[in-house]
Amino acid sequence: MSTDVVEQVLADIPAERMPRHVGVIMDGNGRWASTRGEDRTVGHSRGADAVRRVVRASRRMGIEALTLFAFSSQNWDRPPAEVFHLMQLLRRYLFEERREILDNGIRLTTVGEVARLPLFVRLPLTELISASADNRGMNLCLALSYGGRETIIEATKQICREVSAGKLRLEDIDEDRFGGCLPSASLPPMDLLIRTSGERRVSNFFLWEIAYAELYFTETMWPDFGREDLTEAIVDYAARERRFGKTSVQVAEDADQREVVEECGEAPSLQKAESESESGSRTSHAHE
Repeated sequence: MSTDVVEQVLADIPAERMPRHVGVIMDGNGRWASTRGEDRTVGHSRGADAVRRVVRASRRMGIEALTLFAFSSQNWDRPPAEVFHLMQLLRRYLFEERREILDNGIRLTTVGEVARLPLFVRLPLTELISASADNRGMNLCLALSYGGRETIIEATKQICREVSAGKLRLEDIDEDRFGGCLPSASLPPMDLLIRTSGERRVSNFFLWEIAYAELYFTETMWPDFGREDLTEAIVDYAARERRFGKTSVQVAEDADQREVVEECGEAPSLQKAESESESGSRTSHAHE
């Protein structure tokens, strides 16, 4: 699929049907290498190239937030040599992509137990997070030493501590309050979750956050995943009807109401401005 074709396909998708937040479970590096008679580390290295392609493509598509499941809490149980190689790849990525991240206004954030990462990774990671903190382009979130169950447990502990200390009433605990205790609280709701390599499970990733996300599974191994594959996932997402518990009729009615509001949006805004102006004038005369 050529660049022109990709751009035309994306241009045909209404803005309201584009996902704001995309998550990716990057799977298949080891199997990609095994099928080629290569060591698993070769697959991870090629997977790092796929990260570069997908980050660049996501930014150009206007995606607001991209979360990559880079290293899970359970990945620490892999052979030490493989873990070390993954940490080296992460360090290299941070140095090699630093300029592109900063020059393109990308904000780097993380979720997970970053303190468990080796110092030679934490130092460049925290430096780039700090350097990109004021950027207002795409939010690139790396899930590192991350587990969905683990984050839910930590959020629960935080809520319990606040209740125990008298800072929070049980009656005040709701979805918003609980979600605000998760490390993903600053991100938009996840709209689309992609998993590569043909596996069809979420593997302890963003368990709370994907409650209403659309799930997309592809047979493509992560090292082969690129702009065209991401485009196919977004086209599939855009064609789905997201009901959030409502009926199709209700969804259609809501869409019609939004169109009416958008068409008439300028008039109410003008009336509001005039009303505020008149109110301000009356207040001014009253003070006089």
